[in-house]
Amino acid sequence: MKIRKAQPNEFEPIGKLLVEVYSSLEGFPNQNEQPDYYEMLLNIGEITNKPNTQLLVALSDKEEVMGAVVYFSDMSSYGSGGTATTMKKASGFRLLAVDPEFRGRGVGKGLSIACIKQARKDGNNEIIIHSTEFMKLAWSMYEKLGFKRSQDLDFIQKELPVYGFRLKL
Repeated sequence: MKIRKAQPNEFEPIGKLLVEVYSSLEGFPNQNEQPDYYEMLLNIGEITNKPNTQLLVALSDKEEVMGAVVYFSDMSSYGSGGTATTMKKASGFRLLAVDPEFRGRGVGKGLSIACIKQARKDGNNEIIIHSTEFMKLAWSMYEKLGFKRSQDLDFIQKELPVYGFRLKL
């Protein structure tokens, strides 16, 4: 597996992957309930126009997109509700997705570790992430990496509770 910054020709397949993964989460709001969210996922390449923002992709040996994540070296670009965007000396990552075909191969963990390493390189003191009940499967992975629940980062997005986690670096 190779993890690197996504190239523009990969933005469309990554966007489709994000829509596929998030829309398949049981109980997660669908495209009719949160059309703006799904539009953002589909056009994920546009997020790279924000300052301090990178779209990272995990590729197989055959250059297949295995998964992706958006990394923020400065929380002011993070784009969440709650207090996360006011955190200083902090990085964050969002919108982590792994193609179902490649699950169980360490792709999500690899993308998370790539973000943690980048946060250290960027000289930040912590890394912040958010998740929902529908993504609880990933919580144990985050906790094994050292993330701790941080209720001060929680917020509600259109009636959907979103839970904050942080990792001190």
